[in-house]
Amino acid sequence: MSAIVGEIVEPYAQALMSVAKSNNLTNEIGDNIRSLLELMENSEQLRKFLANPVIKQDDKKAVIGQIFREEMNPYLRNFTLLLVDRGRISFLEPIVKQYLALLRQLNKTVLAEVTSTVELNEGQRHHLSEKVKGMTGADHVEITTKIDPALIGGVIIKVGSQVIDASLRGQLRRIGIRLSA
Repeated sequence: MSAIVGEIVEPYAQALMSVAKSNNLTNEIGDNIRSLLELMENSEQLRKFLANPVIKQDDKKAVIGQIFREEMNPYLRNFTLLLVDRGRISFLEPIVKQYLALLRQLNKTVLAEVTSTVELNEGQRHHLSEKVKGMTGADHVEITTKIDPALIGGVIIKVGSQVIDASLRGQLRRIGIRLSA
């Protein structure tokens, strides 16, 4: 994240967290944000619409009003409308991702980014969660998953700057390095 983006993202994320804390809504807003990020991830059209500087603020507000109807917390809806008013709506995604990072900090939660060849079942997710708790000492683990068939088998787990490569592709690469040495 560039310094300029950081100067915009951090204060807005902190402000949203402050409002969420003072209204006892930190986790509810976090859940709303996860839904919003999923929506944005699945709709390139929405991302482009919100980021387009040519589109009028009122039009953006109307679309946000439609998206946020009853499902989203009013504080988050108002916060998003404020971003439109201030010309900062193009920073929505990094701001809400920063909010989730602040929420993980608050809840003593670590984020584990898991890449596997197939979708993990509930038992595998639980097992991974317990392993990561043991490694980090965190109270909770939030797992995000990506599918990559090129791994052949196994998983790659990234927690912060630490990467554990337990994939078949990684094992084959390490064997290849040892054989060439």
